[in-house]
Amino acid sequence: MPAAASEMLVGASSDFLTRFSPFNRMEPEALGFLAERATLAFHARGSEILTPEMGQPTHFHIVQRGKVQARQLGPTSVTDYAAMTLGPGECFPIGAISAQRPSTNAYVAVEDSFVFQLPAEDFLKLMQMSPVFHVFCTQYIASLLNQSRQQLQSTFAQRAAEQQTMTTPLGQLVKKEPIFVAPDSSIRAALEKMSEMRIGCMVIADAEHKPIGILTQSDLLPRVVLPGIDLQRPIRDVMTATPHVMSASDSAYDAALEMATHGVRHLLVVDSEGRLKGVVSERDLFTLQRIGLRQVRSSIEGADDLEALQRASRDIRQLALNLIAQGIGAEQLTQFISALNDALTCRIIDLARARHELYGIDYAWLAFGSEGRHEQTLSSDQDNGIIYVCPEGADQDALKNRLLACAKEVNENLAACGFPLCKGNIMASNPELCLTLEEWKGRFGDWIREPDPQALLNATIFFDYRVLCGNERLGDQLRAWLNRTAKAYSNFLRLMASNALQVAPPLGRIRDFVVEENGTIDLKKSGARLFVDVARILALRADVASSSTVQRLRQAGTRMGMPAEEIAALIDGFHFIQLLRLRSQHLDTEHDAPGDNRINPDALNELDRRILKEAFRQARKLQLRLKLDYQL
Repeated sequence: MPAAASEMLVGASSDFLTRFSPFNRMEPEALGFLAERATLAFHARGSEILTPEMGQPTHFHIVQRGKVQARQLGPTSVTDYAAMTLGPGECFPIGAISAQRPSTNAYVAVEDSFVFQLPAEDFLKLMQMSPVFHVFCTQYIASLLNQSRQQLQSTFAQRAAEQQTMTTPLGQLVKKEPIFVAPDSSIRAALEKMSEMRIGCMVIADAEHKPIGILTQSDLLPRVVLPGIDLQRPIRDVMTATPHVMSASDSAYDAALEMATHGVRHLLVVDSEGRLKGVVSERDLFTLQRIGLRQVRSSIEGADDLEALQRASRDIRQLALNLIAQGIGAEQLTQFISALNDALTCRIIDLARARHELYGIDYAWLAFGSEGRHEQTLSSDQDNGIIYVCPEGADQDALKNRLLACAKEVNENLAACGFPLCKGNIMASNPELCLTLEEWKGRFGDWIREPDPQALLNATIFFDYRVLCGNERLGDQLRAWLNRTAKAYSNFLRLMASNALQVAPPLGRIRDFVVEENGTIDLKKSGARLFVDVARILALRADVASSSTVQRLRQAGTRMGMPAEEIAALIDGFHFIQLLRLRSQHLDTEHDAPGDNRINPDALNELDRRILKEAFRQARKLQLRLKLDYQL
């Protein structure tokens, strides 16, 4: 072949490869080596490209055009279950050629296809030449996830900047109705109102609600306390007249400059008619610039009313956005969200217990479902219950009624903080879910011994529990009893396994994904659930105490002898689906909004489509293990 033509082919190969990962990040020398050594082969529809019978693979393959189906060989029922389709830019057989063993899959062209072929010896050289390619081949899905996280970080950094910027109009920072007194009000009345409303300053406004003065806490000592001013005098006598006023359309940056220039900590915000809209403090501007984990946690612990807790709840959502913008992974992100939501819930419970005088009662507040698994996203409703101990000789009905009254207040306050009441009434205020330890054992035991469809559904919700606050020993005792009992009823586990296999990963035989009529995939029902349901069964079999899906997979997988790289790939797949769910949930939507967990795969970039497909393949492998274990 003439040199010019050869160079054109190599250039065309390079151009194609750089459209896909990991080739788009490979070192120029390594990419040139690959483009130079790879040859393009045609495979007609229905032809076999690679099978286990062909022995150790002689080539590494990269699909250039067309579709190639990978089939895991075995019994007919399993073969259909384990088919997957590869499209342009996807490679095979990474594991077999790296380990220099026969492939476990058969690769067949399902339409006329062109596939790059790289000789096996050149593949091994390429792994030595290119650290990027080496990481890709040894940590396939983890490598793709890292790239996706970088893209996501860039996208969300822009979004965070838009939502959390010093160009925000002051009108958007004012969150509550203005509080003020008339100039003729007594100093005592103004101070009492400051104390009652827990505010650091009092605005004085005229009959038209136009501000004419301000009195701050720092003014009290020199103007009121030390001079011994009569508290019955009108507040106009001690106020600062002509306070610093800014328009609601002015920016946070303008406010910061005004504070710095004049050395003030409070600015009065007015509308276009000059009427008071509210007060912006130095703290408000600091919060706008940076909402941190410690700050949110401190605001929760210091909250002593519902309004303060509602502000903290909004801060949690803003912090989640910031963490995504910083490139935090899905596991850490959901742990942050769960930890802060835990703190918020515990504070709400503590305040309610004090009002209902429940000190000294031995109890545990249980979180079920996603909260019980430490897997809350920004869209989760309430799922909770109570275990309690009734002291000998005490009136159990009276004690339970007191707990239920407290729980109702907690549930309502959680709803006010953005966690909707559970439509299925899975809440601690439901008498059916406020039980003693023995009553919970009886409830769980009935489901295990008589696993009808409703019992199996209950198990998927209630077995994923953890103690959120209160006596953790009660939860530990119930978990130990539950694991022992479930293992003894193999039919129960088999029926749970059958139930878990009712939803298959939405992978198509020809098309990449199977979508619903509206062109979307529900990543909660057809994504995360695939991992969650299997992990629950493995945990019961392997006597794992954790309720977290990731920890269940890690611990149960290790105890069952699963290879570490297989466990890691499963977890990476689960994490990516969780990350996509978080990306689809926006700060300006309500919890559990209809589209919160839905994505349109056609709207994803090529990298994310590829990782999502791999994540679903990992889910299919996990389900296949369950299918084989229980001969389903």
